Amino acid sequence: MRFRNDLQVLFIPFLLMATSCGNKEQSTPVKPVTVIKGAAVESAGSQALDENFEAAGTVRSRTSAIVSPRIAGVITVLNVREGSRVRKGEILARLDASENQANAAAAVNAVEDARRALEESVARMSLADAQFDRYQKLFKSDAVSRQDFEVKQTDKELAQHGVARAEARLKQMQEQSKGAGAYADYTKIIAPISGIITSRQADLGATIFPGQPVFTIEDESGYQLELAIPESLALKVRPGTVAQVTLDALGSSFAGRIAEIVPAADPLSRTFTAKVPLMQKGLKTGMFGRGVINLGSKVSGMTLPKSAVVEKGALSSVWVLDKENIARMRIVKVGKLLRERVEVLSGLSDGEKVVVGGVEKMSEGAKVE
Repeated sequence: MRFRNDLQVLFIPFLLMATSCGNKEQSTPVKPVTVIKGAAVESAGSQALDENFEAAGTVRSRTSAIVSPRIAGVITVLNVREGSRVRKGEILARLDASENQANAAAAVNAVEDARRALEESVARMSLADAQFDRYQKLFKSDAVSRQDFEVKQTDKELAQHGVARAEARLKQMQEQSKGAGAYADYTKIIAPISGIITSRQADLGATIFPGQPVFTIEDESGYQLELAIPESLALKVRPGTVAQVTLDALGSSFAGRIAEIVPAADPLSRTFTAKVPLMQKGLKTGMFGRGVINLGSKVSGMTLPKSAVVEKGALSSVWVLDKENIARMRIVKVGKLLRERVEVLSGLSDGEKVVVGGVEKMSEGAKVE
């Protein structure tokens, strides 16, 4: 009898515990389904799209000049730095080239010597002409011998030859002086165009040599976007082709036209360059740009409004509704931006319903009405 009572004592707490657990499970509330109203939905479907190619490019000045010295020398005067605006003909720097300046001075002195020699030759010719005229009169009156007359005649001819040689010598010295003066002028490094200094590759006191780049000047009046086009598209991309240009640094996008195509392709990248003129303000050489080029043909593709795509880091997703209109997030791969729509490359099938309006209200498992 005591053993039976002990079993009852042990069994009662266990029964109470089991009853308590059963009641707890039955009392857990079921989470209600979220209902979202007013969302815009669009059925995904393939359609004919313009075939486009997006090319990356770089902004460059239409006109630029790399300035180099014509002679070797040490920079003694440096008038500009990066960012300086210069005018055509302005002196950018001066070189110390004493030998060239000495040669120029010697050439000037040689011209003066040649000029004095010419003056002396002209004076001798004038004297010889006067003596010849006098002896000619005397010879006609038989006052002098033929030999004396012929001597004066020869003196006159020699004086004339002397003047001719002196004139030729003076001309030669003048030409040499011009060359020496121009060579000495090469000590001045002059801006060949007006623009802005974008690069300075030598400092004050540096020794530079002929052909060594020292300055780069860019004309700020015009810029262009140089796009790299694969050679496989050489027959489809021509001058006049429309390109939708995007400049990320300026946050602008606009339509442009290819004005020029470089006829030679780069053998390393297998691309050729297409140039699109730019008229925007604030452009700088080296800016990154993109150009979407219409190739003039159609391809099959799928697009959605930009508002339908949710960007989180490097991932793009959309909200897709199942048969019961339950919202599920779907990772998709997007392509080119087509004005207010974006191309969807993968992740969706034809006929699937996608939320395109009210995306911010969506949540996983919500029912859309």
